[in-house]
Amino acid sequence: MRDVALTRPLVLEAPFGAADGAGGHVETWEALGVLWADVRLRGGGDGQAPGIALGRTRLRITVRGAPQGSPRRPVPGQRFRDGARAFRIDAVSEADPAGRYLTCLAEEEVAA
Repeated sequence: MRDVALTRPLVLEAPFGAADGAGGHVETWEALGVLWADVRLRGGGDGQAPGIALGRTRLRITVRGAPQGSPRRPVPGQRFRDGARAFRIDAVSEADPAGRYLTCLAEEEVAA
């Protein structure tokens, strides 16, 4: 495994449905804590959303290992936040056989 430098603090967030006051709900994000991470670029590209051009950046984010079920273990559907930037987590796996680190494959979308 390559050298890991956990030098970037990222806020781990989980989606949370809240009532919108009109019988529906709105999705908000709840902060679960700060994880120190090693963030590396995997690639990029572009895409489309209705009426919007999107720039996509794919990232490999490495954090300290945590057991299954731990609130400190990221899961797909959560996201990392770095200030105004948000990285959607698509997949999580152990980065090494001892489980010392986790690799999170994530994506950032930015309106172009």
